[in-house]
Amino acid sequence: MSFLGLPRSPEALENAEAVIVPAPYDGTTTYKSGTREGPRAIILASRELEFYDEETETEPYRRGIATLDEVAVTVASPRHMVERIRTVGRMLFEAGKLPVLLGGEHLLSLGMIQAAAESFDSLTVLHFDAHPDLRPEYQESSFSNACVMHHILDHVPLVQVGIRSLTREEHQRIRERSIPAFFAHEIHDREDLPQRVVETLSPHVYVTIDLDVLDPSIMPAVGTPEPGGLGWYQLLRVLRAVSRKRRIVGFDVVELCPVPGMPAPDFLAARLVHKLLAYIFLDRS
Repeated sequence: MSFLGLPRSPEALENAEAVIVPAPYDGTTTYKSGTREGPRAIILASRELEFYDEETETEPYRRGIATLDEVAVTVASPRHMVERIRTVGRMLFEAGKLPVLLGGEHLLSLGMIQAAAESFDSLTVLHFDAHPDLRPEYQESSFSNACVMHHILDHVPLVQVGIRSLTREEHQRIRERSIPAFFAHEIHDREDLPQRVVETLSPHVYVTIDLDVLDPSIMPAVGTPEPGGLGWYQLLRVLRAVSRKRRIVGFDVVELCPVPGMPAPDFLAARLVHKLLAYIFLDRS
């Protein structure tokens, strides 16, 4: 399968501006597993999307969107899986592509972020999530979805949006490291949120979106559905502003945990990928 049902061929990959990277891995998930099914669900739902985006008045597929085969899963260790994603990301960045990672669990983002940090100066990670993922270790492992942002702190600046569930130690770390963190209870009614987020970012941005940043009323298909999340248009307003003012070099959408008989969350995730591609392509025209 391919995103939007577009033809797959070596020529399509060579000419594509964006490359979809499905990674069906959930080796360190907690509470509710099943995010390994997320990439396929997103791609399947994407086949029902219209090619045309009414907001930007564009058809993103015309810029070239290719889909790779699923990244082969290794059960040797989570660290090895991260390294596989890093290798794929490095290859795509060197080829001048825009990688779009579909998870799978959030730990996979670490590999793509590491590859982006190797390829771009002045990079900031813009992290949308209900959780800060700043634990040094979780369940006796430092390579866990709960630790992914801990690994990047000493290498790439971090900005977090939508946080509403964390430990006392993580909150203290946010303060000590002066991490720009936009907590959900502080921003739910802030019209200036997009501008405030943009002001914290460097010229190059990697966007990582854990779908539990959204309110479970519209995104219940996640492992840890926290109440009080962002709405659809609130998230899009921030992404649109970032795309206009900064260069998004890659992004991921992770942690979809499909619910049998409930296609709406899968479709939302696919639409989110398509919307962000529309924004990025428009601003690179």
